[in-house]
Order: sequence, then structure tokens, then C-alpha cells
Amino acid sequence: MDLYSISLTLVLVVTFVGAIAAVYFRDLLNAVVALAVMSGGLALAFFLMEAPDVAIAEAALGAGAITAIFILAIGETEREEKE
Repeated sequence: MDLYSISLTLVLVVTFVGAIAAVYFRDLLNAVVALAVMSGGLALAFFLMEAPDVAIAEAALGAGAITAIFILAIGETEREEKE
């Protein structure tokens, strides 16, 4: 295995872990942070696959704008479920 394959595999594993963590977190803010990590991992994976335009769009929209919108929406709600 070369360095490219190892780094791409590592980035995709981090992306997958971020996605799974976002599903299992009960706190909404933690889930949004996990989604931002997942989106950042996707942006890095796109960059490693030599698609810098898609990587920039994913980083700006996925990790930036969507995360900000989610945090603003969470600010208007209660952070944790009442059991």
C-alpha cells in the first residue's frame, strides 16, 4: 500500500466514524459537531482524490454554512430531550 491509499483510507474511516457518531449522539449540538467533522473529512477526501473544486464547495457549504444554520436552529430549541 502506498501513502495515498493509507491516507485516503484513514480519512474515510474518520468520515464514517463522524457520521455514525452524529446518529448516536443524543445532544443535538454534539451531533452537529460530528456532522461538521464528517463534512470536513469528505472535503479532505475529495481533495486527496484531486477534486479541489468539489472539496472547496464541501468545506464551505457542508462544514461551514450548514453547520452554522444547524447551530442557529439549535439555539432556538432546547438542547436535550426531557426523559
